[in-house]
Amino acid sequence: MHSSPLSTPDLWAGVDVGTQSLRVMVTDGQGLVVGHGSGPLTSRRTGPRHEQDPEQWWRVLGTAFRQALGDLAVDRLRGLAICSTSGTFLLATPDGRPRSAALMYDDARAGVEVEEVSEVGAELWADLGYPMQQTWALPRLVWLLRNGAPTHAADLAHGRLRLLHCADFLAGRLAGTPVATDWTHALKSGYDVEALRWPAEVLDRLDVPETLFPEVVRPGTEIGTVGRIGAAHTGLPVGLPIHAGLTDGCAAQVAAGALEPGGWNSVLGTTLVLKGVTRHRLRDSGGAVYSHRHPDGGWLPGGASNVGAGVLRARFPDADHEQFDDAAARHEPAGGLSYPINGRGERFPFVDPGAEPFEIGTFAGTADRYAGVLQGVAFVERLCLSYLRMLGAPVTGPISVTGGGSRSRYWCQVRADVLGQPVRRPAQPEPAFGMAVVAAAGEKSLAATARGMVRPGQRIDPRPDGQRRFAPAYARFVTELTRRAYLSPELSRHALEAA
Repeated sequence: MHSSPLSTPDLWAGVDVGTQSLRVMVTDGQGLVVGHGSGPLTSRRTGPRHEQDPEQWWRVLGTAFRQALGDLAVDRLRGLAICSTSGTFLLATPDGRPRSAALMYDDARAGVEVEEVSEVGAELWADLGYPMQQTWALPRLVWLLRNGAPTHAADLAHGRLRLLHCADFLAGRLAGTPVATDWTHALKSGYDVEALRWPAEVLDRLDVPETLFPEVVRPGTEIGTVGRIGAAHTGLPVGLPIHAGLTDGCAAQVAAGALEPGGWNSVLGTTLVLKGVTRHRLRDSGGAVYSHRHPDGGWLPGGASNVGAGVLRARFPDADHEQFDDAAARHEPAGGLSYPINGRGERFPFVDPGAEPFEIGTFAGTADRYAGVLQGVAFVERLCLSYLRMLGAPVTGPISVTGGGSRSRYWCQVRADVLGQPVRRPAQPEPAFGMAVVAAAGEKSLAATARGMVRPGQRIDPRPDGQRRFAPAYARFVTELTRRAYLSPELSRHALEAA
């Protein structure tokens, strides 16, 4: 893929490490994509455990970069940044050799440890406005140090272990030296985003040495340059600056240009992630919503639900989604209701590790059941926005939609209908594109840089009778979640009053 005569000479690269694949995009300073590459990733799931091989990340990174760079003049590159799934980490030696598998963002093995972490750090978590969750990195780190290989104790005693988030691992490999992390990746590892420090008083009581953790910097900060081995592996030039990135949800928010108060981005990938902007940090005692620091000041609140497009892959593995979308359009609303979470447990708009997916009512067939999943995700999305409003967040719009699920024009239409307001698909909705914007911004204003690079996309308006058509099904959905004690009475009332 080549640049147009109007493109700018400087190029920027972004990397997105997702659950199913790793993607690379190269853009110019006007946001024109001039190269892209990708490769698949595999996972291991055993009960509550979900792991990936960090070395596979590295192998696929090399392949994807060589695809993306093609015959581009690499001397035009000015920097790169990397995003990864929030809460995914591994233990490694100081020089970046893995000493554990990568524990993924939804790994739920730390059911016991999260209670201790919650109790020990109760004052801090309350001050920060969110409780610790068992899928967050800190409880799983405690589990790993206590239950991992016997060598972990010896390595820990001799200072030979480091916690690396996925993006840190790859950036360090590229640089050939340890690098700092950013404050969005660090949050779920227990970092105090208000005081900008690792909370030594909490870590000491958990027997977790502060030396395990990397330095933390503002997203966009230069944290290293590509070294000789990294260049040989990827085709990148030696000395190319590496900038601190963001978590994948924040990266998609950048790609959407949703960086001003009132604007929100909804990322529909394997799971559903909503991110927005507020001037003040939201406080959610229920733990569903937490706030990252905005690189430009203010806060980036949001949450991640376990519903998402991953359910479609699991329940309809051989589906031709365009054909299924056409068939689903004949079932509005579906004959039954579907709460389509991936596996067990929910994180947003409520936190319940025991939450179970369900289907109620009678579906007329496969197409009707497929329609029920699409609508169920849209119902959760509306409920999440209702929860954010209840917490005091401005949800005045615009609402942008990104992630793999946004490629479905019909699904976007259903979401606009259920929400009762327009949604916008950015021209380049990929988190990898957002990372190229972060690299281009560096330590300058991220919002201003995004305004120059993020191109307007397609606006999808709700159909005149869309919200009315889905309103009864949405009300039944909220009532069923309430009956199962998943929703608080306050949220249930708030959601139904707005229905």
